[in-house]
Amino acid sequence: MKVKTRFAPSPTGNLHIGSIRTALYSWLFARHHGGKFVLRIEDTDLSRSKAISINSIINGLKWLGLNWDEGPYFQTKRLNRYKEVINVLLEKRDAYICICSSQELEEIRINQIKKGDKPRYPGTCRNLQIENRLNQNYVIRFKNPLFGRVAFQDKIRGEIIFDNAELDDLIIQRSNGMPTYNFCVVIDDLDMKITHVIRGEDHINNTPRQINILNSLGGKIPIYAHLSMILDEEGHKISKRKNAINIIDYHKNGFLPEALLNYIIRLGWSCGDKEIFNISEMKELFNLKFISKSPSTINMKKLLWLNKHYINNLSLNHISNLLKDYMKNQNINIKNGPDLESVVKILRSRFNTLKEITESCRYFYEEFDVFNKIAVEKHFTIKSVHILEEFYERMKKLSVWDNYNILTMINDISKDVKVTKKDVNMVLRISMTGNMYSPSISSIIDLIGRERVLSRIKKAINYIKNL
Repeated sequence: MKVKTRFAPSPTGNLHIGSIRTALYSWLFARHHGGKFVLRIEDTDLSRSKAISINSIINGLKWLGLNWDEGPYFQTKRLNRYKEVINVLLEKRDAYICICSSQELEEIRINQIKKGDKPRYPGTCRNLQIENRLNQNYVIRFKNPLFGRVAFQDKIRGEIIFDNAELDDLIIQRSNGMPTYNFCVVIDDLDMKITHVIRGEDHINNTPRQINILNSLGGKIPIYAHLSMILDEEGHKISKRKNAINIIDYHKNGFLPEALLNYIIRLGWSCGDKEIFNISEMKELFNLKFISKSPSTINMKKLLWLNKHYINNLSLNHISNLLKDYMKNQNINIKNGPDLESVVKILRSRFNTLKEITESCRYFYEEFDVFNKIAVEKHFTIKSVHILEEFYERMKKLSVWDNYNILTMINDISKDVKVTKKDVNMVLRISMTGNMYSPSISSIIDLIGRERVLSRIKKAINYIKNL
């Protein structure tokens, strides 16, 4: 059997971590078995489908590298096919026209609830022969079997059984002529020869209805695997229209696709105690056997830890190339300063995201006009002027400009002016960066360059004298 999976989101909200986990597991399962992965946009809910959500889906998958082999298919472009199959079902008497008004259905529902019954369509129009549809407000329902059971072997949850008596006659075409999700998904899976359906557990109740439609059409039943839900850090179910973070926002906030995929694969799947997986390892090791039935919970600390791991372990060239886009978005011209790889080398161990690195390294490429107020009050004194003037004179004469010689000079100044090395470093750090926190000040001075360093020392001296 040639494995074929699909990711079939509805474009009614943000593409979030829960959706991406479904896409990732489907993609990995196909790649592991040398099969195909299909992207399908289920956009028949015209009132809620949005172009911005479609862009979110496509751009999010591209950013993460989850390339598809077929698609994207759009259900709204397959309407003729759905109506063709609906007519087949009508001719077979496996579907029927229902002219019950919404008011009638609501009254039936209220009475069922009062009696303690499960609300369901009672089959009022099931056996009526309604041939004249003109001037009629109607829907089309699938004639679900009244007896027997639907059983399927879920690859995560084992055997699941439903009594047909518990299933009502599903609407497959709305009164506006638009086919419904539960019908379209069946025809799509059938036509596209989907062998494995990996999706969220909220679809379990849809599965027996979809299987019955497939049986009516003589289609092959795919293998199902229903994933448990993902909860946010407060324990609430993630909802794409409420509390879900758009996947693209992770990109904007400086997360690496490698880190996010590594994090997401572990939200419900494990391979022993292994925590770090690159894409090749994911494709080699992934299976459905070790997917948990229990809900998973978002842990931002874990995601930040993973992101920092990848920032520190991927090549300097790769991280620098990714960082260029963030620098550009912040209007930082990297031509006005040191080589970006050199900056990444001394900064990356200090930060969790590319956005944080970008925000912290502006002083390498731009001049600043403001010193941190607390830093000034605590460390800029008259004695600081003496340190800076001494540093300025020696810096002008430094013959070999490198980290070692700069560090040696700082040590010498500390001894000669009888000030602790820590205090000298702090005065220089504030003068060079405007703040009290940075990597080794000798490394920073080395990268900033002589001309800019001398200029900033002069600026700091004048600033202190004017206080």
